[in-house]
Amino acid sequence: MTKRRLWRRFTAHLDGWLLLGICLLMSTSLFTLYSAGDGSWSRVIGQGTNICIALVLMWGVANLPLHFLMRAALPIYVLGIVLLLGVALFGDISHGARRWLNLGVATIQPSELMKIGVPLMLAWYFEKHEATLGLKNHAIAALLLLLPVFLIARQPDLGTALLISASGFYVLFLAGLSWRVMLTLVVSALASAPFIWRSLHEYQRHRIEMLLDPTQDALGKGYHTIQGMIAVGSGGVTGKGYLNGTQTHLAFLPERTTDFIFAVYSEEFGLLGNTLLLLMYFFVIGRGFVITANASTYFTRLMAGSITLTFTTYAFVNMGMVSGILPVVGVPLPLVSYGGTSMLTLLLGFGMLMSIETHKQLVKT
Repeated sequence: MTKRRLWRRFTAHLDGWLLLGICLLMSTSLFTLYSAGDGSWSRVIGQGTNICIALVLMWGVANLPLHFLMRAALPIYVLGIVLLLGVALFGDISHGARRWLNLGVATIQPSELMKIGVPLMLAWYFEKHEATLGLKNHAIAALLLLLPVFLIARQPDLGTALLISASGFYVLFLAGLSWRVMLTLVVSALASAPFIWRSLHEYQRHRIEMLLDPTQDALGKGYHTIQGMIAVGSGGVTGKGYLNGTQTHLAFLPERTTDFIFAVYSEEFGLLGNTLLLLMYFFVIGRGFVITANASTYFTRLMAGSITLTFTTYAFVNMGMVSGILPVVGVPLPLVSYGGTSMLTLLLGFGMLMSIETHKQLVKT
C-alpha cells in the first residue's frame, strides 16, 4: 500500500476545514501562553501535550460509526450521573467546593463529562421519539437535563451548571420546543428572580454585584473584572506588541494563562488581533453549522447543532466576562486557555462533528 493511500485512509474521517480552524486556534494558544507565562516554556509544553492527546482522541471519535455514538449515549449519561452522585458523597473539597472525585488512579471532574453526555443523551432521546414528539417528550427531556444541572449547581459550580443547561437547551430548541413554552419559561424565570437571588451563595451574589460596579471593591472581589477591562482597553487598535503587555508582565492580570488569556491577547494585539481571533472562531462555528445543515439524521442534526452552539457560548461567555459585560464565572476561552480537561472535552465534541460529516450514510437503528 502506497504512502498516499495510507494517508488517505488515516485522514478519511477528518474534516479538513474544521481541522484547519481548530489548529489555528490551538496555535494561537501556544504563542499566547508563552507570553502569558513570562517567556516560560512549561505552560507551552504542557499545552502542547494536552493538544496532542486531545487530537488523538478527536481522531478516534471521528472514526467511530454514528450508531456507536447513539448506543453510547445512555451509558455515558448514566455513568456521569453516578460519578456526580459520587462527588456529592465522597468528593474532594477544594476552595469551598466539592467538584472532584478521587478514583485512586486519577482525580476527575465528572461535570466535564456531562458537557458531552447531556446533549448526547437528549439527542438520543428525541431520535427515539421523533415520530410522536410532543410536549410530554420535551418535559421528560427537561427532567433529564435538570438532574445533572442540579447536582453540579449544588457542588457549587454555577458556571458549569449554566453551560450544561445551555447545551441541553440547544437540543430542546433544535428539537422544536414551542416559542410559547420558551416565552413562558423566560417570564417564570424573571418572576422568580428574587427567590433565585436569595438561594445563591454569597460569592455568587458578589460576582453579579461586581459586574454592576466593580469599583466598590476594586482590590478585592472586583479586582479580576477591573484588571481584565484595563488590559483589553489598553491594547488599543494595534496592541502593545508581542511580549510587551504591561498588565500581563507586571503581574496585575490574574489567571492570565487560563480564564483571562483573552485579556493577554487583547493587550498585546489590540483590536486588529481581536478581529483576527474572532474570524478564527467564526470560521470554526460556521463550519459547524454547515455540518449541522448537512447532517443526515435527526440525531446527528441535534447533536451537531448543540456542539456548535455550545462552543459559541463558551467563546462568548469568556470574552464577555473578561471584557466586563458578564460576571466572572470561570469559563476558559475554548481551544486557547491552558487546560487539559477543557481541551479533551472540546475535541471530543469536534470528533463527533467530524464523524457526523463523514458518516452520512448512516442507516437508522
